[in-house]
Amino acid sequence: MPAGCASHTAQIIDRDGAVVAVADVLLKVEWSRTLDDISQAKIVVAPDADCCAALSRIRSWRHKLAIYRDTQPVWEGPITGPEWTVDGVEIAAVDILGWVDRRTPHTTQAFVDHELTEIAEWLIHDAFEPDDPGHSVQIIGPSRIRGNRSYQADVGQSGDHLRDLAATGIDFTALGRQILILPEDHYARVGSLADADFASELVVAEDGLALATRWVIHGKDGVKGVAGGIHPYYGLIERVAEETSILDDASAEAAARSRLAASSPAPVFLDSQEATLAPDSSVDVPALVPGWCVDVTTTQTCRTIAQSLKIATVKVSEDADGEKVSLQLTPAGV
Repeated sequence: MPAGCASHTAQIIDRDGAVVAVADVLLKVEWSRTLDDISQAKIVVAPDADCCAALSRIRSWRHKLAIYRDTQPVWEGPITGPEWTVDGVEIAAVDILGWVDRRTPHTTQAFVDHELTEIAEWLIHDAFEPDDPGHSVQIIGPSRIRGNRSYQADVGQSGDHLRDLAATGIDFTALGRQILILPEDHYARVGSLADADFASELVVAEDGLALATRWVIHGKDGVKGVAGGIHPYYGLIERVAEETSILDDASAEAAARSRLAASSPAPVFLDSQEATLAPDSSVDVPALVPGWCVDVTTTQTCRTIAQSLKIATVKVSEDADGEKVSLQLTPAGV
């Protein structure tokens, strides 16, 4: 179904799997997918008499919101904010990673020379182990980065630990009940876009403030990693960051290389980084998953683009004016 031409339905589901309510009359739907963070969704329902009683029983974290685009499931997660008004019911939710943000490590664990994707998988499984609302983890590919990490039971939020790990060479995103873990240099393509696929004129922008030719990462207890140096074209532009979760020099060096790959050369993107697709764009919207890339070609400006851009965020909404699909695209590093 082309972007801009689909319709949505939604259900409220109990933690035991039973359907609490079906949102028959949707006034508005919004859902998103986000790289390395939690995504959100919201629906506004105009309930009829039969549906109103069911919607009155909705409770945060007990129930979850499931959204379908032309009967295909596209988003799911726990409800965090129902609101009841005389005009209808507004339901806000977060994706399954919201649970990880509300959990803490349950086991003290030390990893020595371990693949980062496997550490991330352990963090997620450990977070859900005492009380699992239903989840799965898929490792798309190894990061090829090994390092040392340690976690203490009941210290820190599991979601924060996962985001710290993502800053050093992996990516993650939620897709329904599944959490995907992928290497930061994952460049698989899911389609291509040209000028005709966008709803408005594009602006090509270069983010010079993000440019760095040398990165220094400081870990814990004197651990340090360095990547880059004096660039033959740009000269020397240095950045320093602290990642206290890094326990060894090799991991710090890998983190520095990851930062360098994202900041040299100067990133070029489509301003304002949220490009709205044309209603007749033949893009497979459910296939737009953060961490994957699209090939973008635009010749509208003096700075032409013909490169692969990574999907950072997908935002989809539908109201009385129809469906709107927007993408946040960032440099893919290749």
